[in-house]
Amino acid sequence: MMYIKNWMKKWLWSTLICVLLLFICIFTLFFTNFNRSDEPQNEFVINQIRLKVNEQLLYIEDHFTSLEQNLNLRNSLQEMSNSEGIDITVVQLDGKILFNSIEGDISQFINLEEDLHYDLFTSQQQPGIIKIAFPIISETHEQLGNAIFTIDRDILFPIEQPVPSNFILLFICGLLCFCIIGLTLYFVRKSNKEILLPLNHLKNNTKEIIKGNYEQKTVYSRADEIGELYAVFDQMRLEIKNLTIQRDEQEQNQKKLISSISHEVRTPLTTIKAYLDAISEGICPDMDSLMSYIQTMQTNTEKMSRLIDDLFIHTLKELGHIPVNLTEQYSKDIFTNILHPIRHYVQTTGIHFIEPESIPNVLIQVDKHRLEQVLSNLITNALKHTTKGDSITVSINIENQLLYINVIDNGNGILPQDMPFIFERYFRGTQATGETAVKNEGAGLGLSICKHIMEAHNGSISFKSKQNEGTTFTLTLPII
Repeated sequence: MMYIKNWMKKWLWSTLICVLLLFICIFTLFFTNFNRSDEPQNEFVINQIRLKVNEQLLYIEDHFTSLEQNLNLRNSLQEMSNSEGIDITVVQLDGKILFNSIEGDISQFINLEEDLHYDLFTSQQQPGIIKIAFPIISETHEQLGNAIFTIDRDILFPIEQPVPSNFILLFICGLLCFCIIGLTLYFVRKSNKEILLPLNHLKNNTKEIIKGNYEQKTVYSRADEIGELYAVFDQMRLEIKNLTIQRDEQEQNQKKLISSISHEVRTPLTTIKAYLDAISEGICPDMDSLMSYIQTMQTNTEKMSRLIDDLFIHTLKELGHIPVNLTEQYSKDIFTNILHPIRHYVQTTGIHFIEPESIPNVLIQVDKHRLEQVLSNLITNALKHTTKGDSITVSINIENQLLYINVIDNGNGILPQDMPFIFERYFRGTQATGETAVKNEGAGLGLSICKHIMEAHNGSISFKSKQNEGTTFTLTLPII
């Protein structure tokens, strides 16, 4: 941010300096040329005067000897003086005035040292007036006298009106300079208002996000590139906020999971230890009591095994890899081998287990161990929502090149408020009221793992449920 701001300041000052120098150069060049044309060199001035008075000078040289006595000559010379606007004084070598065109001047002699100059001395003493003398030469190249010409400088060098195009050019250059300066200032102001200030606001919001404050919204009213940046930034803020909430919830759920599993494992372990202590102390009076103890320990061992399996699968899922080894197998043998031991377990709980009337024998790609895990989990969940005398039905059929496996119970059903969350990790739902076939225990991982396994089979899992009427879970597997 500071780099851009400093760069803009340097760029602004550089532009202003360059424009100012350009204007000064153009202004200086213009007036230098103007003054140079207004101040001609001395040699040029003398040549111009000689050309200007050449006619009068030749006239004087031709009639010098008769000028003093001949009135006609004097009148002609006076007319020439008046027509050209040049004052003429003709003097002899001794300073005697033979002719003077200046009316009212009755001088007879001039001071040769003070009034006779063959250079521009007088013009330097009297600005605007040029007074210069030229020698009068005879045909034999002898100097007869001097002719003194007094000329108004403006007559010799008429004041030339400045060329309008020069002033127009100077005006345009100045106008362009001011336009460049104005545009530069406008650019800097607009950049500061619409780029630097919004970016600085984003920087402050970023600092708030780093501090953990995700509630400060970024609002920008204009629909431009900065507005798009603000929109994306706000989406990022919301995403970070949601991810933070999810992370916190996950950490909380993991703590609950550890606490739940610790409790769930401790209970069967305590039971197994108590029965083992009883057996070791000889409390069992007969073989039937011993077998009952062993069955209880076996049930608790299976419970711990399921918890550990769920935790193991959950850990693999967290790592992004649940091993699912798909192989081509016929469905009838697979489901027969899976459902037979399950049927025995369900019947021991006092629930009627209804197996499929027929199992289609089609070729499917499955991991039989993972599929057994899914079905066992669904039936265990069904047992948690059924009571003695209820039934669990498994049906298998083919439709649209898909193998459908339905697990149906007529138990308590799933509460409507729990339905959107049953496939989420750690969700255990509302505990069923009344006595069920098995206790509603677990870490809330089963259905989440089932969903992941079915997706790994390129299949799906869905459900429908009605309270107090039962629940149906449906699995689909593609047929090869």
